[in-house]
Formats: sequence, structure tokens, C-alpha cells
Amino acid sequence: MSKDSKNQKHEQGDGARKPGPGGGFGPMGMAMPVEKAKNFKETLIRLIGYLKAYKLQLFSVLITAIISTLFAIVSPKILGKATTKLFEGLMLKLNGVPGAKIDFDYIGQIIILLIGLYILSAIFAYLQQYIMASVAQKTVYNLRKEVEEKLNRLPLKYFDSRTHGEILSRAVNDVDNISTTMQQSLTQLITSVVTIIGVIIMMLSISPLMTLIVILTLPLSGVAITKIAKKSQLFFKGQQKSLGQLNGHVEEMYTGHRVIKVFGHEQKSIEKFEEINETLYQTGWKAQFVSGMIMPIMSFINNIGYVLVSVVGGILVTKKVIEIGDIQAFIQYARQFAQPISQTATIANVIQSTIASAERVFEILDETEEVPESVHAKEILNPHGDVGFEHVSFGYKEDELLIEDMNIDVKSGQRVAIVGPTGAGKTTLINLLMRFYEINSGKILIDGIDTRELKREHLRSMFGMVLQDTWLFNNTIRANIAYGRDGATEEEVLAVAQAANADHFIRTLPDGYETILNEEASNISQGQKQLITIARAILSNPAILILDEATSSVDTRTELHIQKAMNHLMKGRTSFIIAHRLSTIRDADLILVMDKGRVIEKGTHVELLEKGDFYADLYNSQFSGRDSLRNIG
Repeated sequence: MSKDSKNQKHEQGDGARKPGPGGGFGPMGMAMPVEKAKNFKETLIRLIGYLKAYKLQLFSVLITAIISTLFAIVSPKILGKATTKLFEGLMLKLNGVPGAKIDFDYIGQIIILLIGLYILSAIFAYLQQYIMASVAQKTVYNLRKEVEEKLNRLPLKYFDSRTHGEILSRAVNDVDNISTTMQQSLTQLITSVVTIIGVIIMMLSISPLMTLIVILTLPLSGVAITKIAKKSQLFFKGQQKSLGQLNGHVEEMYTGHRVIKVFGHEQKSIEKFEEINETLYQTGWKAQFVSGMIMPIMSFINNIGYVLVSVVGGILVTKKVIEIGDIQAFIQYARQFAQPISQTATIANVIQSTIASAERVFEILDETEEVPESVHAKEILNPHGDVGFEHVSFGYKEDELLIEDMNIDVKSGQRVAIVGPTGAGKTTLINLLMRFYEINSGKILIDGIDTRELKREHLRSMFGMVLQDTWLFNNTIRANIAYGRDGATEEEVLAVAQAANADHFIRTLPDGYETILNEEASNISQGQKQLITIARAILSNPAILILDEATSSVDTRTELHIQKAMNHLMKGRTSFIIAHRLSTIRDADLILVMDKGRVIEKGTHVELLEKGDFYADLYNSQFSGRDSLRNIG
């Protein structure tokens, strides 16, 4: 697996339930450390801006949440009436009052009323979730669309300076975090706030004294939870760190198991695993044990509160200040009161993490885009493939030029080889040609038209690429070849496969053209991958070809097949060949020798050898090196 893949996996987390980057939930919903936004207020306002289009739906969510919660809140008070009526009937019977009985008709009416209230509460809760889900998904759909469109407008240097995992984490994980918070946490927050306010009002209506007792237990719970949370957070950080190390180690050992076996390091790998696993066990055990103390302590403090409420309530009943059913209702309210407070604390943590996620997404949306397209863009309807560089200068930093005053003139159909040491600027030249980077000065011309006057999409449609690192996706071989041009017919796919010398090996596969390539296309050989990419390039029928030495990692027999397919592909097309093995470019019409961003020599293979300069030294060093190795062998 590639480094980027690892980064992606570690960025995305390990399957744990998380509110966002760097944060998660411990047992009983206790919030673990979360990433904080750099500018909370500004990001929150910007995120709320995405909800402005859904004002009516959000107002409906608020109303349905309030109604649903109110129905749930008044129910204990009404149930208390039934309890009081039942208690009064029993007491009259026990006291031997003539004709005394329990008024079951009244109690039955109360029960029917409660059932109705609970059904209505559930209906409004459903409506609340339904409307909020629609708002959340539409909002996130628009946000994802913005991110996708933005990524397509970002210059190549943005992707060069960041790992794939980091970009994917922002575009997928962070947006999902925003979606979850909008759909779940916002409705929970509304419900919790309404519940807290409603419950306090109902408790005060029963007994201000008992309400004071319940409220006084809150600071005690808060102090206990805060102290335990601080302690457990340290262990949770250690647990997450160890978990990341363990995942990284297992992934490396799995992907490199052949190398481990070759060098006999199995025992060393096991010892390393056991060491990390032991650390994870210790930190995990401590984190779970310490955080597990929260619920017993909270229950203990709450039970003290219930005891005090029961004692005080009993006294008030004997003094006929309140009814016995009110005590039952009050205890239910006390239980309802504790839950939304802990929920609100958790949601506040989640929202903080979500704003951090939103900030990371907005950082993508605020990135500097590619230079805008020309307002009056030109179009080359029948490209010939003439390419010219006129006094081109370029540098990744303005004060450090990599290419200075480059001048090249390539005629249609010519094969141009670009050679030079690592870092000479070979790939940079190709990137400039396709406008992945913008030049600092000068002009790059195709058929006499400045590439800046063409739309990037139109410009790049004139190019076909066969790179050393093949790119095939998880689909059939037929679909991978057909990717070269929209609407390609069955006959065209077969024809280009034959032209690329790929048809024979494809037909020998069990499912032929319907063979599905796996995620990394590892179920076919490197040479076979190259033949498929060549077939795809032939199908796109480009005017200009870019070939990065495609035969460096294959055997001699496969190299001949690939070279034959590439010769067929280059016929009649302008071709730029980034060459690593100089033996493959002897027949090039023009060889550009680059060093430190400049074209220091140009000419044919014979002309450059006769000059006896840089190219000749480079060419001879390759062959003398091979001869030396052959003699050693």
C-alpha cells in the first residue's frame, strides 16, 4: 500500500465513532479530546450561512421539536394525577369510608390521554427528524458539490504539497462530520434545551424547595465529572496514539510480509507487535476504568438527590402542601433533568469538533484557484501538433526560476525525447505544456496559438499520456480501455486492443475483456497494465503524445511488445518521450538534453554523440555501467 494510502487510512481513523478529526466518544458518551477551530465564531457564521436557504424548514424543525418535547414533559404531571386518585381511593377504603372505591374511570381517561400524548410526541419527533434529515442532506450535498468543483479548479501544486489522505479526509470525513452534526446533534440540542427549560418550569410548579435540591446536586456532579474526565482524557490520548501505531505496524507487516519472510524478521515483527499491543492494553484499560467511574458516581450523587427529594416530598405531603402524585411526577422530572444536561455538554463538544471540520473544509474552498480561463477562448478544431516554447521562464517560487528563457520548436509528427539527470526539469516541462502550472513569462504555442488562450479542458483533450506509473481503476478491462473516449463502441475497443498488442493476453484471461481489475490492478502484470494504458491512449486519438518511459520495470520480451505498441501509437503524432534509458530514443527526430531547468543540447542521437558533450557522457556512462556489470557477472 502506498504512503498516501496509509495517510488516508490514519486520517480517516480506525472505525471508532468520532465527532471529527482528533476527537471521539468514550464510554457512556463521554467526550474525548477534540480538535478546536482556530476561528470558531467566523466559521460558525459561515456554516450557518449554508442553512439560510432552508429558513422555513428549520423553523418547522424548531416548532415540531418544541411540541414533541412539551407533550413528553406534561405527561409525568398528568400521570401524577392518576397516582393521586389511586392513592386517595385506597386510603378511603383503608379508613373504612362507606361506598369508598377507586375511580378507575378517571384513571382510564388519564391513561388514554397519556397514550394520545405519547403518540403525538412521537409523530412530531418523527416529523422533526424527517425535515432535519432533508435539510442536512441538501446542505451537505451542496457543500460536497462545492468542494468537488473547487478541487477540479485547484492547481496541481496544491495536490503536490499535500498527501492524498489529507485531502480525502477533508473532502469526505469532515463533510460527513458536518452532516452527522446537522442531522442529529442540532435536533438533540434543540430538544435538550426545551426539555431543560420545560422541566424546570414543571418542577417549580410542583415545589420550589425540591427544585432547589435537584439543582444543588448539579455542581457536585459537574466537579466529579470534570476531575475524572481530565484524568481519563490523558489515557484516551495514549490509547488513540497506541491504536494508530498498532494499525500502522500491522499494515506495514501485512503489505511487506514477503520481505519480512525473506530476511527472517518474523520474530522481530511479533515482538514489536506485542510491545505496542501491551502499551495499548495498559492505556486502554486505564482509560475504560477511569471513564467507567463516571456513571456510578453520577448515579450515587443523583440517588442522594432522590432520597432528599423523597424525604422533603413526604413531609410536604403530610402537611398537604403537595399531593402524593406530585412526588412521583417530580422524581420523573428530576430524571428527565439530568439527561439533557449531560447531552448538551456532549453536543457542545461535538459542535466544537464540527466547526473544526467545517474550518478545514472552508480552507479548501478558500484556496487560490488556477488562473481563470480566457474570456474569449479559442479552439483548435483540427490540431496538427506543432509545439513551440518561446522565451519560457518558470519557477515554483517567483524568486527561484527552474526554467529560464527556454526556446523549443517542434513540428507536427516529430518524436521529441527529453533526457537529463533527476531534477533537470523534464516532468516540469510536460506539466507546463498541459498547463498544470502557469509559466512566469514567455509563450507556449500549439499550432501557433498561445495555450493560455485555450480552455484547459480543450487543451488537455489534445494530449494522450502513457506514464511509467500506470493508472487503472477497479472495473473491467473493457471499461478501462473505453475510458479513453466517451461513447467508444465494442469494435473500437477491440481494434485498439489489437493495435496495442493487448488483445492476445486479454483473451487468455478467464473472463477476457470482462475481467475485473482489483483495487491496485495487481491481478495482471506490470507489462499488461502498460498495454492497456497504451490501448486507452490510442482510443483517445490524441494529436500530441506524452510518454514517460513505460518499459523500465518489465522484462525484455514484454518490452518489445510495449515498444511495438508505442511505435504504432506514435505514428503520425507529435510525441514527447521522457527517456530514462537512452537506448530507446536513438530514432527520435529531436533530443532535448536538460540540466538544471535549461535545454543545454539539442539534436539527433548521432549529432549529439558526435559533439561529445553532456549527452555523449550520459549515454556512454549507461552502457559502460552495463558492460562493467556484465563483466562482473
